[in-house]
Amino acid sequence: MFKQARKGLTGAMALLAVSGGFSSVHADELTISAKPVRQGIHMLVGRGGNVGVLTGKQGLLVIDDQYADHSQALNNALASMSDRPVEFLINTHWHSDHTGGNRFFGGMGAKIVAHENVRKRLVSGGEIAAFGLKVPPAEDEALPVMTYDQGMRFYWNGQSIELTHPNPAHTDGDTVVYFKEANVVHTGDLYFNGLFPFIDASSGGRIRGVIDAVDTVLARIDDKTLIIPGHGPLSKKSELQTYRDMLSTVADRVEQLKAAGKTRDEVIAAKPTAEFDKVWGDGFLTPDVWTGIVFDAI
Repeated sequence: MFKQARKGLTGAMALLAVSGGFSSVHADELTISAKPVRQGIHMLVGRGGNVGVLTGKQGLLVIDDQYADHSQALNNALASMSDRPVEFLINTHWHSDHTGGNRFFGGMGAKIVAHENVRKRLVSGGEIAAFGLKVPPAEDEALPVMTYDQGMRFYWNGQSIELTHPNPAHTDGDTVVYFKEANVVHTGDLYFNGLFPFIDASSGGRIRGVIDAVDTVLARIDDKTLIIPGHGPLSKKSELQTYRDMLSTVADRVEQLKAAGKTRDEVIAAKPTAEFDKVWGDGFLTPDVWTGIVFDAI
C-alpha cells in the first residue's frame, strides 16, 4: 500500500495489495527497516502496514504484523532489536496487511489482542467488497485471545499504554494505541500519511467516522507527539491536521453531490478531489478509485 510499491494501483492489482499478495516474496528478499521513535518504541516499515514495537526487559509488545508471507522477515527484524520474545501482539484492525503474521506469532506464543469485532471477523472470514475479495476464516493460532469493547490498558516496559476504539471508521474494529510516557500514538489505518486512505465500507467503515476518530486523536496529542500511521512515514500533529482537513473537504463535496442525486459515476466524474490529487493521489488508490470509496462510505 505504499506509494513507491503501489503507484497507480486499481482493480485486480489493488485487490492483491489488500489481500496480502506478494506470495513470491521470501524473507531474504524483503527489507524491513526499523526507525527509532522514542523511549524504546520503534516503527518497522516493510510492504504491509507500519509495525509498532516496544522493546524492554519484559519482552516485546508489537502492534500489527504485516502480510503472512512476511512473517519470517519481520521476526528476523525483531530478533535484531531484542533477544526477548513477542509477549503481546496488538491488531489495529482485521485486514491481512496488518494481521497476516498472526498465525506465525500466535503459534510462537504471542498473546494477540484486538477489539472484539476483529476477532469476530477473523473467526468468520468475510468480504472486502471494494475489491471483490473473499477472506477465509483465520486459523485458531491467528485469533486474538484477548479482546476489549471500548478501552484497555497495558503497563509494560515502563510505559502506560492505552487502547481505544472509535466508532466505525476505517472498519468497525479499529484500535488506536497511545503510549503516555513516550508521547507516541499508533493510529492504525485511521491515518494514511501522504496517500488517499482506504475506507472499508463492507467492514463497517465510514468516512465521517474516520474524520471523527482523527479529531479525537488530535484533541489528545500535542505538537511534540510522534505519530505512527497505518501507512506512510512517521508523522506529527500538524501533518495529521492537514490530512483531516483534506478528508473533511472531500467528504463535504461528495456528500453534497450524493444528496443532489448524482450517481457514483457522476460523482467520480465531478473530480471532487482535484486540488488534493498532486499530494495525496500518487499512492495505493488513484483519485477516481478513492472518490468511489468515499461515495460508498457515506
